[in-house]
Amino acid sequence: MSDKGTPGKPSTTEDEYFVREDAEKKRKLALQLKKETEESERKRLKDLHFMHCPKCGMQMQEVKLRGVDVDVCFSCSGIFLDRGELEHLEKPESRGVMSAILNWFKPESKA
Repeated sequence: MSDKGTPGKPSTTEDEYFVREDAEKKRKLALQLKKETEESERKRLKDLHFMHCPKCGMQMQEVKLRGVDVDVCFSCSGIFLDRGELEHLEKPESRGVMSAILNWFKPESKA
């Protein structure tokens, strides 16, 4: 039974719309803040945070895994991937146990 037209209960598409709108507002605010932040302040923040674990704050190291430089924190055993690295590890030539693990992080497709 559809919940369309039920007073006080938003539809799924309505919820998705508001989530997208909220994400777009946050993205615009972040871009505006980046423009307003001075270059020297951005450099200071990058030096302070670059290659530091977002979980525990310790220094991270780059480790090669199937041709990809993966950031690893040896303190908390965290593994972090940059944009595009997950897709590279999913390629058919790198199928196996790692591919099965990475499938956990894929969004479910609607079929």
